[in-house]
Amino acid sequence: MILTDLPKGTMLYRAHAPRWADRPTSGAGAALKGGRFNREGVEALYLSVEELTALREYQQTSPFLPPCTMCSYSAELRDLVDLRQLDRSSWDELWHDWREDWRYWKFDQHIEPPTWVLGDLVRESGYPGIVFQSQTHDGGTNVVVFSDRLHGDNSIKVNDPGGQLPKDQSSW
Repeated sequence: MILTDLPKGTMLYRAHAPRWADRPTSGAGAALKGGRFNREGVEALYLSVEELTALREYQQTSPFLPPCTMCSYSAELRDLVDLRQLDRSSWDELWHDWREDWRYWKFDQHIEPPTWVLGDLVRESGYPGIVFQSQTHDGGTNVVVFSDRLHGDNSIKVNDPGGQLPKDQSSW
């Protein structure tokens, strides 16, 4: 695995389903059914380096952009596994399956997605997350952070200086 850092003050973005806007750093939504790199029950916060990438990731294959709450985050993340550096000579073959459609394997084939195994390997190694290319926005970059691995020099803070995000579901 090749690691990379996102220095203090790195801006990241996420478009949230409105129902999760009161918990913008929890990763609980991804834990419900799993995500590309997290299995069910594992909280993971999926973020993007670019604003447009965050919107495209939220939209996925829908012809319309569903309602969302767009947030920016200030992050400092050390020792992220960097899949942008993937090459066959230094990575196990399993890593090359990261682009597989995890939803196809999970929901259509009822088979554990190979990307869940990759996420497990990253978490078991103690790394807080993964940097990877967007599959929905050419040239875009995403970061998945495993909530239970945020400690030490690793931090993510939502930018909400005016306190406009809801505090709980009753805030709507």
